[in-house]
Amino acid sequence: MKPNFVRKKKRKVHGSTFWDQEYTNPEHLKLSDKESEDLAKFTRWLIRRERGDLLAEGASAIDAGCGNGRNLIYLARHFNMIGAGVDISSAAISQAKAASKDLNIKYQVGSAADPLPTDDGSQTLALDMMTSHFLDKAGRERLRDELYRSLQPGGYLFMKTFLKDKDLHTARLIKEKPGAEEGSYIHPVMGVAEYVYSEEELVDFLSEKFIVRKIYRSHKHAFKGRARKRRTISIYAEKDY
Repeated sequence: MKPNFVRKKKRKVHGSTFWDQEYTNPEHLKLSDKESEDLAKFTRWLIRRERGDLLAEGASAIDAGCGNGRNLIYLARHFNMIGAGVDISSAAISQAKAASKDLNIKYQVGSAADPLPTDDGSQTLALDMMTSHFLDKAGRERLRDELYRSLQPGGYLFMKTFLKDKDLHTARLIKEKPGAEEGSYIHPVMGVAEYVYSEEELVDFLSEKFIVRKIYRSHKHAFKGRARKRRTISIYAEKDY
């Protein structure tokens, strides 16, 4: 008689351990080393508005949740900018440092909810690209305020995050795996809470500190009543003079 074998379930990992594994040996996410097209679009918009001074040589950008540094590297290579990046994953930071040896970019491992390694008014650009939705309400407020503190007057925040409006995936996740905070859910793969704003909520939240200058929304991602890709929103917000 053959013995009964029980397949050992793979233990889920969360937080920094999850991201370290993904950057080392990706299983769930497609992580690119090419700059975000949304960021490139943002730089073109700044230039059209005659705000190329924010991208000038020696200008500086802070990226909270920088990952492998791809967006700071883009800004440094195309505009000769200086950069500072923070990410919770030590594996991502190691990759960022290796890819930035010839560039003036400094990185450190840390949470986006902690104080940023920047002086007051020292940055022309601040990036929150798919980062703050991992934070709780207090953490999101701290990050927003830290990015505001870091920016010089007239500097810009570029924020991209998931959008709740008309997104069937978000509605399903909030219903099936609700988080402790209203409007949040527990990510089925990462096992961590994610918060998703409506457009009105996000604009109100940013407008407490910034002037919202431009909003881009991805289209409704549904076909014949079935969910497709997640919806996102990108906001360009200026620190008032």
